[in-house]
Amino acid sequence: MQVTWPQRDYAAYIFDCDGTLADTMPLHYRAWIRALRERGADFPEDLFYQWGGKPTMKIVEELNALFGYSLTPAEVTHIKEQYYLQILDEVRPMEKVVEFARLQHGRVPLAVASGGHRDIVMAALEVIGILDVFDFVIGAEDYEHGKPAPDPFLLAARRLGVPPEECLVFEDTENGAKAAIAAGMDYVIVPDPRRG
Repeated sequence: MQVTWPQRDYAAYIFDCDGTLADTMPLHYRAWIRALRERGADFPEDLFYQWGGKPTMKIVEELNALFGYSLTPAEVTHIKEQYYLQILDEVRPMEKVVEFARLQHGRVPLAVASGGHRDIVMAALEVIGILDVFDFVIGAEDYEHGKPAPDPFLLAARRLGVPPEECLVFEDTENGAKAAIAAGMDYVIVPDPRRG
């Protein structure tokens, strides 16, 4: 995994979770497929990766709009997350990013800002043994507009007490990068180990 590391120190670091700290994206996709196919729906894999970073309920709404499904967002979100939790013990850390976060722990404030629900994100961080490194975990229920809107990152900066321009974001998706730019933050892209 080739990551372009920051060239200077920042006052705080904000990390996405899925695909950035934890190699969870394939697990999320398996859970999506199981939940959707039981309801006669599908989610093309390329679209899943394109929509990375969006809150789960928003994804169901957009699948409905795009494919004419009549899925109930809250129900599908709940079922999908239950299936994901059943296979969460398979998750592995994104080693280089986790190592960087550990090195910064105690030096500067750290937060996770995710499009997932906080308890689901915290469960993944617990499995890879890094939950205690972060001052705050921001989940989809904590803000109104998800990535690519800047809300998750701006909220994380406020909670950390650091101006946005002094924060560096670690992300793996285009939506996440757009959110960081909109928040006035520098960012690092963490590539998918299976996609380059």
